[in-house]
Amino acid sequence: MNKTFDKEAFKEKLEAQMTFPALYMFKFIVPTGQEHEVAALLPNNSIETKSSSKGKYVSVTIQAMMGSSGMVLDVYERASKIEGVISL
Repeated sequence: MNKTFDKEAFKEKLEAQMTFPALYMFKFIVPTGQEHEVAALLPNNSIETKSSSKGKYVSVTIQAMMGSSGMVLDVYERASKIEGVISL
């Protein structure tokens, strides 16, 4: 199934649910060894990693202060260029 990401709908939901600036929690899953690429998206922020049970993947959680919904979208757009990344 190939879903198209609706940026405007996501932006509207963010703005309805949050007041910016706000602390936003990003969650990603990447193949092991690529967690540094995700961490580089938001350097100097709180980052937690956890390996999968078989060690093939790493979940990465980053909390960062975001000034607007556009900033959140920008992070997701940059993350989408990382091979194998899954944004949650």
